[in-house]
Amino acid sequence: MATNDLYLGAVDLRCEANNTEHHTIEIDTDRLLVRRGQEFRLHVEFKHRAFLEAEDQLAVLVDTGPAPSEADGTRIKVLNSRVKWDKWTFSLQPTPGHIQLAVHSPPTACTGCYKIYLILYPSGSESIQQITAGDFHLLFNPWCKEDAVYLPDEDLLQEYILNENGLLYHGSYANIYSLPWNFGQFEKDVIDICFQILDNSPSALKNPLADALRRSDPIYISRIVTAMVNANDDKGVLLGRWDGNYSNGIAPTRWIGSLPILRLWSSSGADNVRYGQCWVFAAVACTVLRCLGIPSRCVTNYSSAHDTDGNLKVDQYYSSDDYSRMPSKRKDMVWNYHSWLESWMTRPDLPPGYDGWQVLDPTPQERSDGIYSCGPCPVKAIKEGHVDVKYDAVFIFAEVNADVVYWLVNKDGSRKELGVKQHQVGKQIITKSAYTDEKEDLTHDYKYPEGSTKEREVYSKAGMKIRSTNAQQKDLKISIKYAQPILGSDFDVYFNVANHGFMDKDIHLTLSATTITYNGVILTEFNKRSTTFMLKAATVQKEVLRLKYKDYGEHLSEHNLIRLTAMLISKGTSDVSLKERDVFLNLPQLTVKVVGEPILYRELTVQIKFANPLPITLTRGIFSVEGTGLTDLQEIKSPTAAIHPGQDVVVNVSFTPSKTGLRKLMVDFDSNRLRDVKGSTNIIVRRA
Repeated sequence: MATNDLYLGAVDLRCEANNTEHHTIEIDTDRLLVRRGQEFRLHVEFKHRAFLEAEDQLAVLVDTGPAPSEADGTRIKVLNSRVKWDKWTFSLQPTPGHIQLAVHSPPTACTGCYKIYLILYPSGSESIQQITAGDFHLLFNPWCKEDAVYLPDEDLLQEYILNENGLLYHGSYANIYSLPWNFGQFEKDVIDICFQILDNSPSALKNPLADALRRSDPIYISRIVTAMVNANDDKGVLLGRWDGNYSNGIAPTRWIGSLPILRLWSSSGADNVRYGQCWVFAAVACTVLRCLGIPSRCVTNYSSAHDTDGNLKVDQYYSSDDYSRMPSKRKDMVWNYHSWLESWMTRPDLPPGYDGWQVLDPTPQERSDGIYSCGPCPVKAIKEGHVDVKYDAVFIFAEVNADVVYWLVNKDGSRKELGVKQHQVGKQIITKSAYTDEKEDLTHDYKYPEGSTKEREVYSKAGMKIRSTNAQQKDLKISIKYAQPILGSDFDVYFNVANHGFMDKDIHLTLSATTITYNGVILTEFNKRSTTFMLKAATVQKEVLRLKYKDYGEHLSEHNLIRLTAMLISKGTSDVSLKERDVFLNLPQLTVKVVGEPILYRELTVQIKFANPLPITLTRGIFSVEGTGLTDLQEIKSPTAAIHPGQDVVVNVSFTPSKTGLRKLMVDFDSNRLRDVKGSTNIIVRRA
């Protein structure tokens, strides 16, 4: 070939500039990471002479999937045009020595890993040149109006796509507390792990081509992610465990971020990580979906029903012998709280009106289409009782709306209905606000006001006849009061029994305190007493139950929950009253103090202080520290083997910040008898 013939030279993917425009610069500056439906630009150099747009021809190919071919749509010829928004197109802008090549993907393109090829047809030459210009990842684009995940609110995008830190919610309805979490979706290796998760799904392993072609659909992707975050029936990420025995793994309360979990799973060759519970499953799924470009947020539902048979009610049984709770025959439960996530997308597979937030639940509870997955289900369908809408609307509707039926079971197996509580489930549904670190109440998005006519109409529409309730007002009422207790303390619980009738009542009252897990499993009844008294008309009697740490401490689950129960029987009548209240014991907070000024790439030290609040000595103390852009997970043993009651322990942790801006450092403390003690601090990192 003559020396004045045209040759393709170097290609600059302009990673930093493109990634900045595509909101992926936090992930990487050395790899091209772009969002569909949006233009990205390459610089292409030529040798020997300039590219003549009127004479020379340039073709562009992009490949994706396991074995790209034009026949199946995974090898795509990019059109030299700006006209067709639903096609891959490119345009040229010649400049001396090189051209700027602007490539535009359609907003319906398959997400995934791509290779881009350039083919040159030089004018006056029969020789054709082809080079690999490079690789890039294509993600969903919530900034693009035509994308199915388009979210037209920049503040919400900052939170539900770009924020790497968040808050999850634990505790009880009466005492909600927040747990800082490091989502870390923009750490450099997370995007590779996300596609590794998709590649290990059963559908991808069974038919890689069909899977690659369906990766344009956020409904499909979100359903795959919810199935793959749990490891129950595939090569999923997390194995769930709720029995308190985590000796061959890591207790769910130890995790303070998604990164160590995802990295453990990836580095082990897709071997499951042990262990997770609902908030961990939800947070890891949130990390994956935000990384892929689907707006997502974690949600907590307080008093969440687990209805196993789809009848929209939960049966609770009590023995007539000692008035203690009996196991449900169908394993219906009311969890103290349950966490899932919502993702934003359109639903073209459903009738109009169901776009927007969709419930996704990666916690393995019940099978959906044969696998442990749940959703996406429109939040709007749940509010209106449209339980025939896919996916899993009946199960999700029950989680926030089921009625709870209480039964007294006699020795002969016969039972008496104690009552129906229509407002016991879905007490409050919350997420972190997109604007502050406060919680946002989503209850009104899921249901009409409790007790309203509309709420009962929706319940009826969902397939259950409204159960008739006793219209007569009961004369006897029970209330439970206490000052919010701190873990390690002794405290009193006051049970007030009021007789609103006009006749004296002969009362038998049974009071009990039981340790439970957050998903409602009963552990140990550690305090119980019964009393009989005559309650005069229009009077109130107060009974006190003293709860001591020496009695409850060793029986607590890692969730520090106690259930209080009062069973009241009016002798000589059929009147039975039941009152329950779940108490969350407050935990101490770690004190986290920054020592020095946070400068990019300069070592920084933080001081962590813990004071033992328990009246017992703690052993095996360990601090966990993690923060996106600050440090990967570090674990530091307590400087003292034994931490005595009231003793302070101080540890210093050093790390080198790798990203500027507002960062959050999360800290956790665990020991033999005290777990899940958290702390956090905001750190503003600046350049030197």
